[in-house]
Amino acid sequence: MRHENKINGSGNRVDIYTKITGRIIAALEDGVRPWVQPWSTGHLEGRVTRPLRHTGEPYSGINVLLLWSECVSRGFQSSTWMTFRQAAELGGHVRRGENGSTVVYANRIRKTETTAAGDAVEREIPFLKAYTVFNVEQVDDLPGDYRPVVFDSPESTVARIAEADAFFASTGAMIRHGGNKAFYAPGTDHIQMPPIEAFRDVESYYATLAHESVHFTGAKHRLDRDLSRYSKDRTERAREELIAELGAVFLAADLGIVPELEPRPDHASYLASWLSVLHNDKRFIFQAAAQAQRAVSYLHDLQPRAGRVAA
Repeated sequence: MRHENKINGSGNRVDIYTKITGRIIAALEDGVRPWVQPWSTGHLEGRVTRPLRHTGEPYSGINVLLLWSECVSRGFQSSTWMTFRQAAELGGHVRRGENGSTVVYANRIRKTETTAAGDAVEREIPFLKAYTVFNVEQVDDLPGDYRPVVFDSPESTVARIAEADAFFASTGAMIRHGGNKAFYAPGTDHIQMPPIEAFRDVESYYATLAHESVHFTGAKHRLDRDLSRYSKDRTERAREELIAELGAVFLAADLGIVPELEPRPDHASYLASWLSVLHNDKRFIFQAAAQAQRAVSYLHDLQPRAGRVAA
């Protein structure tokens, strides 16, 4: 596995510049400023630092923006990063299925050339190296000093719902907190959630967690809803999102939680997709409701027997 790419002064250099600039543009077009978003949540102010190398040395320049952007999109709380080799040298192991993040190193090399007149001329040629790094939250078995710090928000006045916490804990799902997006990641089989303080109320947090937990049931070794086509096929994505939407409502009702009344930011696009599918497939809503019920029943079956709710 190769984790370093050299880009010299030729046209290849443009590719890395274009790639990184494209990422920044895409984030801005989505309304996300990667250099601001990590500390925009009121309850989480004061937790942000520059990204750090495993030596404690801070990154600078474009790498700060790149790694802040990764923390936002992937929900990392830790600011420390390292290469695959550095993790191995520390006795750590990058978890299977984890994807790295790109950082770059810029420098210049001196090259002596001979002119047509036979004179030796020294030129400086710029070059870039692209590295892949991993956040320490993606690495197991690191020494204690490198283990990610989990913020408990001791100042928080949010009143959690104990019954709901117990329910989701009993599912056995790996739930990570951080960033500003909620999603289920099939590759690492974990649910990513913004901190509970980032939601307008606790019910919204649990309704969102219920939604992602329904996605969690779709993994191949659970209910096998073939999530592999989720990112490639708009219709399949619409189907899965409707299953998760309905399942979240069913589950919220079972737990006595009022579901969030405001639509999620991504619901406008899903609504258009749902309408399109409903027009073309009259059985779609029936199938989605059945799949949603199956997912909720699966989550209930993971509960301790005495605490199960009839699904």
